[in-house]
Amino acid sequence: MSNNEAPGTSEQPATPDEARKGSVAAENIVQLGTASVPQAESNVFCLTIIGQVEGHMMLPPQNKTTKYEHVIPQLVAAEQSSKVEGLLIVLNTVGGDVEAGLAIAEMISSLSKPKVAVVLGGGHSIGVPIAVAADYTLIAESATMTIHPIRMNGLVIGVPQTFEYLDKMQERVVRFVTRHSRVGETKFKELMFKTGELARDIGTTVVGPDAVSYGLIDAIGGIGEALRELNRRIAERKLAFAAPQGGEVQ
Repeated sequence: MSNNEAPGTSEQPATPDEARKGSVAAENIVQLGTASVPQAESNVFCLTIIGQVEGHMMLPPQNKTTKYEHVIPQLVAAEQSSKVEGLLIVLNTVGGDVEAGLAIAEMISSLSKPKVAVVLGGGHSIGVPIAVAADYTLIAESATMTIHPIRMNGLVIGVPQTFEYLDKMQERVVRFVTRHSRVGETKFKELMFKTGELARDIGTTVVGPDAVSYGLIDAIGGIGEALRELNRRIAERKLAFAAPQGGEVQ
């Protein structure tokens, strides 16, 4: 023992569990700005669609992206898991790859479990089909959705076949949105092809209350309202499964 060390104060090495907790706390401070993150067991799977929907081409690393090859396995796992009883889809996206977005939207719509979507901030471009793919959709009062025609990046060959390809892809988007919402095809195309509103494009930016009035979104609301609606649908589904499937002849 050195002369400067007080008796009985020898420092004990940290246990592996303490070291792990310290490492997690430090990582949370770096990534989230807080030492602890609230955690709770939940029967709801939360899927976030943020930034730009990334398709077959990788975007620059400074872009916030939602990769469809990450989302699809999560949706399959949520459908198969017995612990997951409903899905909450949270959107704040600028849009992105059309086919990747449609793939995610089709996956969401085909799930058998109740799903509710909420648009916070923005649900632009291909984010519109993803939003309406849920059973029930809410939008924050300050959130917006941009509806515009399909655009193509990169090399475009100026032949009739290219136009027909874009036109067919656009029809796929229109059919999906009108099939999964209350907006009519005529109204949706009117919003899509409107001129004079967007500075460098044709289309329309729809604010929350307008999206509801057009029938694109079901109601104004946020996370609290979305979870209440989802829990109500989960309870209804449980009752439907618990009810006897027809009377048996004695």
